[in-house]
Amino acid sequence: MINFKWLNESKATVNGGKITLLATEKSDFFRNPSAVGADGITPDSLSNAPYYYVDVAGNFVMKVKVSLDFKDVYDAASIMVMENTQVWAKACFELTDFDTQAVVSVVTNQLSDDANGCNIDSDSVWLQVTRMNQAFAFHYSTDGMNFYMMRVFHLPVSETIKVGLLAQSPIGSGSERHYEGFLLENKTVKNIRVGK
Repeated sequence: MINFKWLNESKATVNGGKITLLATEKSDFFRNPSAVGADGITPDSLSNAPYYYVDVAGNFVMKVKVSLDFKDVYDAASIMVMENTQVWAKACFELTDFDTQAVVSVVTNQLSDDANGCNIDSDSVWLQVTRMNQAFAFHYSTDGMNFYMMRVFHLPVSETIKVGLLAQSPIGSGSERHYEGFLLENKTVKNIRVGK
């Protein structure tokens, strides 16, 4: 059994191989790099979303199947790697401001970027993060076997970082996020772009 810790504690329920986290109202990790636009929805700078994590040293691969009931824009079940609240990255299964369900990634080093990935025509998706020293990769899968690269990126991190599950609802009232089949392996992949 993995001993998870909390940053921004919420409610966690573990039932067999399924972890359910409660996303709290108006909660997110995002450090807005731009001015608020006149139209649309610009995310606020927040560091208050419930993060359920473990400390991991060295290289690893972590993957999990995520699902949620999409209610409000930017609602997401996510995974995240973190050095601190200014240096982190997350991969999300998110209701976008384009009214799509998509895999989305955000990499933050003082300020955040924001990259919408593929739209997902399903109620769930697998998310994976791989570390190779200070290089990381996010992958997604619809079947848990064939993973496709979302992005490869660099983060200036220590040997030991926080790795885990993030439940966000930046403009919403919050609800449950579901995580199944959590797998964390300390290993070095042969090809970070492939993720194995």
